[in-house]
Amino acid sequence: MSTSSAAAVMDVVPERFPYRDEGCELSQSCLRCPLPQCKYDDPGWLQREKRKARDSRIVEALWHDGISVSEASARFALSPRTIFRIVKRATQDRPRLSGLEDHARAA
Repeated sequence: MSTSSAAAVMDVVPERFPYRDEGCELSQSCLRCPLPQCKYDDPGWLQREKRKARDSRIVEALWHDGISVSEASARFALSPRTIFRIVKRATQDRPRLSGLEDHARAA
């Protein structure tokens, strides 16, 4: 095997690879990213986390602020049906919120 073909087959050490750390819309640098997992490793992960955070804000508004489903629908720009789905998931995941479904239906 010639030297040039051996060099082509040789794996480049990561420290010597001309890696461009361009980050993403969440962080300017991959190496300084605050996320526990890269959004590119599991593309659905970031979307799920954003949805969980949104759902928590909706449940908080319904439960603590006492707003109605129609008010939550307008505030979060979602359909009333989506708000009811969020309430159902929240009460299944956290039984202590069982009264939330009754509140949502009554409002």
